[in-house]
Amino acid sequence: MILKLIIFAIIALYLYKLFGGKLPSMKDLSKKTKKDDIEVDTLVECSKCGTYITYKEAKIIKGSYFCDECAS
Repeated sequence: MILKLIIFAIIALYLYKLFGGKLPSMKDLSKKTKKDDIEVDTLVECSKCGTYITYKEAKIIKGSYFCDECAS
């Protein structure tokens, strides 16, 4: 019974790869950065003054978000 299940899993994996499926690998996960997780139009809060600005306009200093006025 277990042997049939293992053979079925191997065949299913082969068919998945044959038809263009791509399994995630550790290389793909390590290349992902914080910018990939956040969309450009997402609002973030300035760490100093608390105003909300878009991620595109934010300055990132030591992992915190700052607006233009607080970054300078």
